[in-house]
Amino acid sequence: MEKFDFIAGDPRFSGVVPFEKKLWLSSPTMHGDEQKWVDDAIQTNWVSTVGANINEVEKQIAEFVGVRYAVGLSQGTAALHLATKLAGEKLYGQAKPNAGTLAGKKVFASDMTFDASINPIAYEDGDAVFIDTEYDTWNMSPEALEKAFEIYPEVRLVVIAHLYGTPGKMDELKAVCDKHGALIVEDAAESLGAKYLLNGEWVETGALGDYNCISFNGNKIITGSAGGMFLTNSREDAEKVRKWSTQSREAAPWYQHEEIGYNYRMSNIIAGVVRGQIPYLAEHMAQKKAIYERYEAGLKDLPVKMNPWDAEKSMPNFWLSCMIIDRDAMAPSVRGEVDYLYRSEPGKSSPSEILDAIASINAEGRPIWKPMHMQPIYRSHPFITAEGSGRARSNAYIAGSGVDVGADIFARGLCLPSDNKMTPAQQDAVIDMIRRCFA
Repeated sequence: MEKFDFIAGDPRFSGVVPFEKKLWLSSPTMHGDEQKWVDDAIQTNWVSTVGANINEVEKQIAEFVGVRYAVGLSQGTAALHLATKLAGEKLYGQAKPNAGTLAGKKVFASDMTFDASINPIAYEDGDAVFIDTEYDTWNMSPEALEKAFEIYPEVRLVVIAHLYGTPGKMDELKAVCDKHGALIVEDAAESLGAKYLLNGEWVETGALGDYNCISFNGNKIITGSAGGMFLTNSREDAEKVRKWSTQSREAAPWYQHEEIGYNYRMSNIIAGVVRGQIPYLAEHMAQKKAIYERYEAGLKDLPVKMNPWDAEKSMPNFWLSCMIIDRDAMAPSVRGEVDYLYRSEPGKSSPSEILDAIASINAEGRPIWKPMHMQPIYRSHPFITAEGSGRARSNAYIAGSGVDVGADIFARGLCLPSDNKMTPAQQDAVIDMIRRCFA
């Protein structure tokens, strides 16, 4: 059977016409100002890792987020790596050249996220301990984090990601970390522009941790095609990250190195694209919010819910609109490591069926991030839920519910097309396909 032949033979999908052009999950949106600043970099011959674009972008983003310093880097992943490395050095001292700053140390980390949040722990020779998710925001559970400290009281570093542009429960998470003397690396790669009400004050994500990171990857709310930033209120930390990102050169007339360094600095051309995007951040956020609200209205009578957020304590940037199917409306569905199977049932559906249906009209959706504790590379790492260890909980004689929140959201959830260039008519077609899946 050819891919999507099942659509042609299913009466629920009769009359469906695919889009002529691909409708992406979240693609870059250019406005023209980007070309101006890229051309300026080329015409002035500042095309390497120094220049006016980098200086201006660092200044503007620092001011917007509300921190004193920003360091432009080649990727959000580079920012996360150097933030994690810096936290390790602050906690445990400078590492040997052949070892990471977290060697032999455990680090608590968000479980349901992209692996770029987590891999820097391994880069620095640390061992990630994954903290389960909570249903209210789909972010790290404060209860599970507290339980993790009971099990591993020696841990002093926590990596917290904000999923799909929605801030986590930062007041509760910070209180737990403060209680146990732990530092926070904040992964705000997906949430630039989102705010959280902390101690009565609205604070931008990217300013909520001890070490903070954002991304300008091609699919983010604003983009440089690549790029990221380390954000901090510490001049010393900013200077250290800037040094590391330029191969740790010392102030000598020759190439002198006293620390391991990296080629992580942002280029002036990438910075030019970001510089042209910054004025449109609010516009992009408004467009993303409108997409979320149209989905919410169009799907309101189906057995599904949109990705949640706390209206009293947070203002998401609505980067991606997601949905989760009610448990009693889930049709049979299984996933292997790379393949999947599902069965259609009247009035029910599954993420895989909906994603296939959306793809059949030339639109891109995606599964929810597969939790890190389920990834083959990290299956030997500890995983902590609000009840304790989340590993080996299938024995019928073990007390407790054994609920794995991240795995449940992954099983029932999916990311919907959220491109801010999507027209209402295109979104209506996507909504129609979802509704047909439940027919």
